[in-house]
Amino acid sequence: MFGWVDILLIVVVVLGAIIAGLYFLNRWASKRVTQQQDMVERTKQSASIYVIDMKRDKAVNVTLPKVVMDNLPRTAKMMKMNFVKAKIGPQIITLMCDKTVFNALDVKKTFQVELAGIYIASVKGMKTKYELAQARKAKKLKAKQEAKATKK
Repeated sequence: MFGWVDILLIVVVVLGAIIAGLYFLNRWASKRVTQQQDMVERTKQSASIYVIDMKRDKAVNVTLPKVVMDNLPRTAKMMKMNFVKAKIGPQIITLMCDKTVFNALDVKKTFQVELAGIYIASVKGMKTKYELAQARKAKKLKAKQEAKATKK
């Protein structure tokens, strides 16, 4: 019925369509990311926060304002995200952040941050990835030394 040339031609056409679709999807997503980053840069404000609690959880399990929950996409509601419960002035608010900011914060400490709504854009004086890795290594080494000291 079909020859191997016909099947090969169909496979090539389908793969070409998939690659073209992924290319245009990537262009659309990168435009959207740059628009969001521009919006964050325009709206960020400096604030001092006291971190009460930090956790990585789904958005439906965290107390976020109703407006925020209504505007979250369905996929974002099911993903695990980084949340920080912090005191800003007299209010206790749940904030969102990315992984680098989440790793730079500690519980029960005060930080100067740049906020864009309920999103922590950056921490002032935040360490680089290399400095964070060195700090983690030093922390592990110290824990090992303390464990050896308690065994003796």
